[in-house]
Amino acid sequence: MDAILEGFSLVFTFNGILIVLLGVALGLIFGSIPGLTATMAVAICLPISYGLGASEGMALLMGLYIGGVSGGLIPATLLKIPGTPSSISTTFDGYPMAQKGLAGRAFGLGIMSSFLAGLISIVILILISPPLAEFALNFGPFEYFAITIFALTLISSLSEGSLVKGLISGLLGMTIAFVGSAPIDAYPRFTFGMDSLDAGFDILPVLIGLFAISEMLKVLENRKKNTIHKDEVKHDYRIKGLGFKPITMIKQGWNFIRSTAIGVGIGILPGIGGGTANLIAYATAKRQSKHPEKFGTGVDDGVVASESANNAAIGGALVPLISLGIPGDTVTAMLLGGLVLHGLQPGPLLFEQNGPIVYGIFAALIIANVFMMLFLYLGMRGFVRLLSVPRHYLYPIIIALCVVGAFGVNNRLFDAGALLFFGILGYIMIKTKFPLTPLILGFILGPIAEVNLRRGLQLTGGEFTPFLTSPIAATFFAVTILSVVFSVYKGRKGRKTEEGPTQISG
Repeated sequence: MDAILEGFSLVFTFNGILIVLLGVALGLIFGSIPGLTATMAVAICLPISYGLGASEGMALLMGLYIGGVSGGLIPATLLKIPGTPSSISTTFDGYPMAQKGLAGRAFGLGIMSSFLAGLISIVILILISPPLAEFALNFGPFEYFAITIFALTLISSLSEGSLVKGLISGLLGMTIAFVGSAPIDAYPRFTFGMDSLDAGFDILPVLIGLFAISEMLKVLENRKKNTIHKDEVKHDYRIKGLGFKPITMIKQGWNFIRSTAIGVGIGILPGIGGGTANLIAYATAKRQSKHPEKFGTGVDDGVVASESANNAAIGGALVPLISLGIPGDTVTAMLLGGLVLHGLQPGPLLFEQNGPIVYGIFAALIIANVFMMLFLYLGMRGFVRLLSVPRHYLYPIIIALCVVGAFGVNNRLFDAGALLFFGILGYIMIKTKFPLTPLILGFILGPIAEVNLRRGLQLTGGEFTPFLTSPIAATFFAVTILSVVFSVYKGRKGRKTEEGPTQISG
């Protein structure tokens, strides 16, 4: 209880609340501009958080996270463009509602669903994380190695595209992480005689390069296709009251609860996140509806399902990050980098060593969720106008911030070069349809797997058998195998389904 009170007191200050407020506002801006996702917002602001204290820095990142995910509602409803992957299914019914003159209703339902689902997921995070971390204190190198392998293979098998490309991407990330001095004996690896590589690649240039610079290059290539003209942006959408009658939300009660549960559950699974949660929740709502044919024409159920699931996935994704040190999605991979930058090691010992800061993060999430609701209700017209900002003004500023941020962490020009390298690498991977998520998580989790593998082998005198005989480790290895087998089976079944009609028509 003392840790809880101390943690909340760290954020419930003028500076703390102001930082969360700024984080939410900036996150909403990134979320509302297509292509500028929560991932990019957190990546760009990591150097800014580094200049703050641990509690204030993490409060800023939590505000960015909440705002970035929630901001995707704006372009999804107004322009039928998902501002973030978490808002893909919001376009299915939000935009048709706006075209019918019910934009205020779509915004109101989306905002309230996001707020309530986010609040529930944060409460679940607070309740689940401490006991899960206490249970994980019993984990040794065998268990951690198995969990890390499970996370890596699950992410790869559930990534877009083929399983092979996902695995290659994850292995590439692990290979990049091996550059530099080995974690136990400090033996230099893959340095090719370059002194700058002795320390390896810093996490910040890798993150920003892959997710920010690559996106800049992608937009530069498709600038004509991706340009949003001012005459396309409608400024006249206003919300009267809540935008809907309270009885409407009561009628959506079961849909809301089910979608929130889906969001939390999928968020907890490493590597999936709100992008998948909102689609599954929408599909489930459509399947369970008495009138599925109305979905896609502008119904309340679709907006509530999508926005409940994507915000519920926020708290869910933070559960494995804080309790086990495993990112739940791409944004929490960035947050893992933020924790490491502030000298905080996510995992079971985080509550014991830095309990007040952890509860400060929980407090920041609650405050950010409230600010998100207020900003969206009060500032909708202002956020709509941001969609018309010419990108040739916006992106040079972002690139400059990226370079300054990469250089500022270690004051090395090499990091600025690494930023460009990983930006080009990310762009090539996007063009060749290799997923980026397994790479970045392979980069972060690869060293964890290596350290625990080597420690386990040292404890057993080089024997690998204890990795398989440990009950927890064996369970995770079994789930890993099942996950890969299921993904392969699903992929082959999907290909057969696609080939079937072609063979018949031929």
